[in-house]
Amino acid sequence: MRRNNCIAKGWLGGVALAFTVGLSTPTLAADPESCKTIRLSDPGWTDITATNGVASVLLEALGYQPEVKTLAVPIGYQSMKNGEIDVFLGNWMPAQQAFIDDLNAAKAIEVLNKNLVGAKFTLAVPTAMADKGVKDFADLEKHGDEFDRTIYGIEPGAPANLNIQKMIDAGEFGLKDWKLVESGEQAMLSQVERATTEGKGVVFLAWAPHPMNERFQITYLSGGDAHFGPNYGGAEVYTLARTGWSQTCPNAAGLFKQLTFDVGMENVLMGEILGGKDAKEAARAWLKANPASLDAWLAGVTTVDGKPALDAVKSSLDL
Repeated sequence: MRRNNCIAKGWLGGVALAFTVGLSTPTLAADPESCKTIRLSDPGWTDITATNGVASVLLEALGYQPEVKTLAVPIGYQSMKNGEIDVFLGNWMPAQQAFIDDLNAAKAIEVLNKNLVGAKFTLAVPTAMADKGVKDFADLEKHGDEFDRTIYGIEPGAPANLNIQKMIDAGEFGLKDWKLVESGEQAMLSQVERATTEGKGVVFLAWAPHPMNERFQITYLSGGDAHFGPNYGGAEVYTLARTGWSQTCPNAAGLFKQLTFDVGMENVLMGEILGGKDAKEAARAWLKANPASLDAWLAGVTTVDGKPALDAVKSSLDL
């Protein structure tokens, strides 16, 4: 489930990656035949399933053959080391710093791009409660009766739940008499839906990207840096390639160096996928509705046989 993804990625400090983003040229060098198949890793996170779907739609329109392999994060990174994976769109930082340190020591990867900013993971309340003054962890106890002094977490044993329980046990923010309900993602969101429909208060774990941000009007609480990290448990996501791949396949790499996403886009795509739609089908629908994104992504990029990328992608989408 997606919030496990957030937890697995982690939300505490780390060292930002240094990276170089290649400047787009009017026409990138043609890629050799060996570059036609591009192997992408998917750790089973819905956000990366979504972004891999977008990349796959674009690559196929350009004449490439993307292959998405479902691999747990450690296995995916080992596969990059071994030259078995070409590109990974899901390097969440700073949580994956230990993996990156290992890969950098082995000179196994290069960073192509920062593909997402604005991700977050912390406690939230319905915006109606924020309008009443609940905007920070320190505001919760002042409105304790409206929240039934309860915080809704996710499945039992999740690290985020443990952090919340420690906060309660220590009496931080005056929460000593509060309780944590470890209910699982869907049960938690059902509680949020019930509360928002009835105009009641509810405190719960929230994260972005996730469809909940489109489904409900919610406000993330400040003040939880010690437990979730700064900037509302903020993170950035990077695109990695195995060392040498971008030099061998400069045209395909040019696309990945320019392929960036935003939280709103991923919220929509994830919602479609979680609703049962195929990732590439969801990507095509989004691209047809948002064709302006293509200009920056495809600048200077060509098809495998050297034709303008923008024309090829628009044709494939019937634009």
